[in-house]
Amino acid sequence: MSLPGTLVLAAHGSRDPRFASTARRVTDAVRVALPGVRVELSYLDLNEPLIGDVLETLSGEAVVVPLLFGDGFHAKIDLPALIADASAADPALHVRQTPVIGRHSPVPALVDRLRQAGTADEDGVLMIAVGSSDAESDAQIMARGDELAAALGQPVRTVFATRIGRDGAVVREAVESLIAAGSPRVAVSSLFLSAGLLTERVERVVDSIDLPSVVAGPIGAHRTLIDAIVSEYSTAWAAPTGPVPAPA
Repeated sequence: MSLPGTLVLAAHGSRDPRFASTARRVTDAVRVALPGVRVELSYLDLNEPLIGDVLETLSGEAVVVPLLFGDGFHAKIDLPALIADASAADPALHVRQTPVIGRHSPVPALVDRLRQAGTADEDGVLMIAVGSSDAESDAQIMARGDELAAALGQPVRTVFATRIGRDGAVVREAVESLIAAGSPRVAVSSLFLSAGLLTERVERVVDSIDLPSVVAGPIGAHRTLIDAIVSEYSTAWAAPTGPVPAPA
């Protein structure tokens, strides 16, 4: 496929260096999938280049794809404001923001990562994700947990890594629930782009519990993610020209 214009990937950012390394691998994979398209990596916070700085270097048409699994504050408020500022500064710059890549099911990638980690059919699954102040975003993530359970035919409990409670109480309660359901082992499934401080925070609590466990890798540059990015970019270019409202 060969499409015109610039694709800007907007990742969250992290103090953990593994995040930036993973984001660069994703960017490289997208460049391979979209030959002829200029693909730039940017961050909302904590890493450079920031999204605003990248947009300042562009002209003409650009598509911003948020590398976010939840449709919360960053996608609905933060990113549209940054794009509006860049567009106001350069009226010749026309930017389209797509929905978050999390609107495409990450479950095939989660299943693959669990299988790669050596999970068994009798394992209970603890799916961890980033929490949001947006209730709708959290509900969408919970629905992904239900979808994962259906795909695996195994019990899945979802925990938000930003809200694990004092001494990891929320994680402990979720693990106890899996044990009560008959799971002899817990498999941690990470709905994260990359391993980092938040995933390790949950893993430490799981490790402190007297129960066998296995930890699956994060989604990373899985083909499911790359296909979702390509789909969003292609859809944005196929849409009629003109102002594109920010995602609701």
